[in-house]
Amino acid sequence: MTQFIGEYDCKVDPKGRIMLPAGLKKQLPEEASDKFVINRGFEKCLVLYPFNVWQNISAEVNKLNLYNQKNRNFARYFFRGATELTLDTNNRLLLPKSLLEYAGIDGELVLFPYSDRIEIWSKEAYDNLLNEEPEDFALLAEEVMGGKAGERSFDELP
Repeated sequence: MTQFIGEYDCKVDPKGRIMLPAGLKKQLPEEASDKFVINRGFEKCLVLYPFNVWQNISAEVNKLNLYNQKNRNFARYFFRGATELTLDTNNRLLLPKSLLEYAGIDGELVLFPYSDRIEIWSKEAYDNLLNEEPEDFALLAEEVMGGKAGERSFDELP
């Protein structure tokens, strides 16, 4: 399974192209074949998926019961704007103008890879996001990660 790491400052050129940093390109799985799918993120960012990862995620969404209105709405919004991209010979990706506008990207940006995807943020939005770090990150970590299945806390012991 792909497990990206890092943080990369980049620029988008006037044509909407970004250069994929060498350190990030080295982390790409072979099965991606330099192909990606880019889409809107849940926040005001873009998400770049290696093609093989997108296929897996897409298959999960396609398992939803589309007779359920919430599922249909989710699928519509999730797939809205999804665009297949391929690296050119100079390791650049041409990002769709509509997606750049959605994310407010017009110059400097940050590639934030984690897990099996790469978030693309405007530099300003990314910096603002990190400036709003939770007051007590340790408490957030406990809430998110502390209640893993099968584990009992000290308070729960007889």
